[in-house]
Amino acid sequence: MRSGRIEDARMRQLLQTYLVIGSPNCREEPLRVLEEGLAGGVTLVQFREKGPGALTGESLRALALQLQAACRRRGVPFLVNDDVELALAINADGVHVGQEDEVAVRVRARIGDRILGVSAHTLAEAEAAVHHGADYLGIGPIYPTASKADAEAPQGPGILRMLRASGITLPLVGIGGITTETAGEVIRAGADGVAVISAITQAANIREAASRFVAISVAESS
Repeated sequence: MRSGRIEDARMRQLLQTYLVIGSPNCREEPLRVLEEGLAGGVTLVQFREKGPGALTGESLRALALQLQAACRRRGVPFLVNDDVELALAINADGVHVGQEDEVAVRVRARIGDRILGVSAHTLAEAEAAVHHGADYLGIGPIYPTASKADAEAPQGPGILRMLRASGITLPLVGIGGITTETAGEVIRAGADGVAVISAITQAANIREAASRFVAISVAESS
């Protein structure tokens, strides 16, 4: 039952330029990185505080609230990776979970009509996530990535074409090693947008990098 949940058409718009951010991925202060990304037109933000030096406890919560406030000022939804308790505590707009995190059907029961994203690497995982109430699927890694130490083997854009050909109609976002040179290829293969970490957070000009991804996503989606 979808009453009250986000509509697919709106979800597709939000996935166009999806920033995944956490302090371990930022060379500069995360709030500044996020604000520059938002100024460049980022459409959706996921807070993913994992990896060496990741914050915990009160420091984690404080950063989450700071970043969420910046998103709210821009009217951009703010999702939390994996941590359902944190997402509920700060009233985030949604949660994204991987295959090793809490199972999607339980997360959906806990978060109600908030946005639920689920990572999938195979058709079986994608079909299960759809059945369990996902609003969108994160598909990848498409290309090799250094942002996630335990990432699966890269699958290339072909995984997106296969999922679409197999009848997966849910909004999809490609993730993993995507750059402005490859973003168009990912969208043409069947993604509604691209999720990016280092190509924005590590960019010399964050705002310009974000705006380039936005321009590609809009051009390929039109």
